[in-house]
Amino acid sequence: MPPGPDPTGPLPPRFDDAFRDQLEGLLRWRRDVRRFRRDALAPGILDHLLDLACLAPSVGYSQPWRFVLVEDVRRRTAIRANFVDANQDALAAYHGERAQLYARLKLSGLDDAPVQLAVCTDPTTMTGKGLGCRTMPQTLDQSTAMAVMTLWLAARAQGVGVGWVSILDPVAAIAALDVPPAWHLTAYLCIGYPEQEASTPELARLGWETRDPAGRDLVQR
Repeated sequence: MPPGPDPTGPLPPRFDDAFRDQLEGLLRWRRDVRRFRRDALAPGILDHLLDLACLAPSVGYSQPWRFVLVEDVRRRTAIRANFVDANQDALAAYHGERAQLYARLKLSGLDDAPVQLAVCTDPTTMTGKGLGCRTMPQTLDQSTAMAVMTLWLAARAQGVGVGWVSILDPVAAIAALDVPPAWHLTAYLCIGYPEQEASTPELARLGWETRDPAGRDLVQR
């Protein structure tokens, strides 16, 4: 028998077909945004999104995520320079048509998005007391990644776009942000209102890659 509701708390919700359809729509319309409007976010939205991000599961209830709001011009400039160098290195790794296609990708979030948010993982946290991550310490970073995904979905539900800037030297980024050197840079996010919205990933529309069929990597033992 499944456990019943907690008698000390509110009754659990019952999600109907309409809600499940909307949830599927949210998952299908979540996009990695590359082009942003420069409008500021409506007051209170970012704080609300961070509150919801902290509802993500974490190994041992460790909550290892650390959010760094990057507003200082010098730090933003350093991150932008970091991106330019890493982007040039990435471009050099491609050849022919693939290099031409890579050069066409517009990654303007660092120039246009009103919010830049570094999401770090603190591997030294004592919260959770090491439960569940002694043999698999990477689950701390994975927990932070789930917080990123939770924020991403919550943002999409608010009409807000999120772009993940992964073309960065993470060590240099941590130094530029002047946070504890033990922290890992898990994600650098640009957040704002998207110029356009689509249910198909831009990289699919441009022919960079196609979606794998469901279950392709399912292995049965």
